[in-house]
Amino acid sequence: MIVRVEALSTARHATCPGCGCLSGRVHGSYVRFPHDLPTAGKSVVVALRVRRFVCAEDSCPRKTFAEQVPGLTRRFGRRTERLRSTLISVGLALAGRAGARMTDIFGAPVSRNTLLRLIASLPDPAAATPRVVGVDEYAQRKGRIYGTVLVDVETRRPIDLLPDREADTLAAWLAERPGIEIVCRDRAPFFADGATRGAPQALQVADRWHLWHNLGEAAEKCVHRHRGCLRPAPPKPPESFQEEPESAASSPWPTGHRFAERTRAKHATIHALLAAGHSKRSVARQLDMTLNTILRFSRAATPEEMFTGQWQSRATKLDAYKPYLDQRWQEGCTNAWRLWEEIKEQGYPRGYAGVRAYVSRNLRGKPQPVGPRPPSARAVTRWLLTHPEALPESDRLQLKAVLADCPELTALSEHVRSFGHMVAHLQGDQLPAWIEAVTSTADLPSLRNFAQHLERDLDAVIAGLTLPWNSGVVEGHVNRIKMLKRQMFGRAGFALLRKRVLLA
Repeated sequence: MIVRVEALSTARHATCPGCGCLSGRVHGSYVRFPHDLPTAGKSVVVALRVRRFVCAEDSCPRKTFAEQVPGLTRRFGRRTERLRSTLISVGLALAGRAGARMTDIFGAPVSRNTLLRLIASLPDPAAATPRVVGVDEYAQRKGRIYGTVLVDVETRRPIDLLPDREADTLAAWLAERPGIEIVCRDRAPFFADGATRGAPQALQVADRWHLWHNLGEAAEKCVHRHRGCLRPAPPKPPESFQEEPESAASSPWPTGHRFAERTRAKHATIHALLAAGHSKRSVARQLDMTLNTILRFSRAATPEEMFTGQWQSRATKLDAYKPYLDQRWQEGCTNAWRLWEEIKEQGYPRGYAGVRAYVSRNLRGKPQPVGPRPPSARAVTRWLLTHPEALPESDRLQLKAVLADCPELTALSEHVRSFGHMVAHLQGDQLPAWIEAVTSTADLPSLRNFAQHLERDLDAVIAGLTLPWNSGVVEGHVNRIKMLKRQMFGRAGFALLRKRVLLA
């Protein structure tokens, strides 16, 4: 059922949209039928009679024009303003498909494309020049296309979205807003260059979370470099007991191997036919084999003689790395992918398949060393990055045992603790002394490289460790952009995405 409301405009004058002159001369009238918000579950249509006026300005190219009722209609509008604003709110919140389903529920059904067109027709919000702006990247297509999001850190509202993350684009945007005083960013070189060229008067602040995250990556590399210290030294066996070496298998292929079993079956069949009086050519015809194959099987007294010279006895590129793989297996690393990554850093030229095959054939059945499993490099790094008072007692004891066996990791722990103290208490003035202490350490190359990278952006890092500003609110908007992209899967173009980020 449809509720019809009849209305009539009573204004004596109307303003020409072309020249802005008032006119009271009526040319004619007609009835418009804009849809309004539903009432009590029923659709509402307004039968509105409006007039067409004659423009009083002779030079105006628009001779006649139709009057508009403020707050109710607009040119060529088929919906009232309040229904249009409601649909726009639904589109900004839910986008296309989900928004179309919602409009069906409250009785004003429209298509998903209509909602997207309404969003695209909205003007950009008027934003004042911020004093503190946060800059970060977001992925339009992860790994390929990236953009830049800019946020007013004080009001926590997004200001603009840029279609790329180039330094020139950011510099041009900042140059148009000379009132910016502080730029919060990570340590990406394109953001640093763009902020320097576009806002030379602004103070750049490196984000503390990114600094702590980069420190964690460097610390994990250092711990992995000293992973041999994570396992306690095994006890020496008594001298009187010496384990006899296992006798080598008589066959390079064990029992149950598919090639070995197939070769044994062929050997038994061929010798049985030859013993029954068949000729070699007859056996070849019966088994659909070549004569040379039958001759090779007939000359072999046992199937094991056929195994010599096969692929498993050839030299491979992996032979030089097998002692290292055996050692790492005994140390507790049973991940074939991890082992492949380690020998790849040492120069192994082949892929993962060879390492996986060697691990499954030769290492998987070997017994693991007796004793507790050593902690992983990532677990030790987590213990180092956690405040000592927040560590559980068991983790604290394990960390103490690890540091007692390795002076390099002890030095790493001291450097991490001192950097964490600077981050927590905003003591950026101590950073140059920390960098000097780390660069003088020769046994922690990853941490030394991290300190050298800090020197390249020293002013921004010191400001980040001194001032209270950070990019946390920008990271929150990056996560919000990810959610909006998932809602608009397949339709999340830059223009539409920008509208939803700035207006929702």
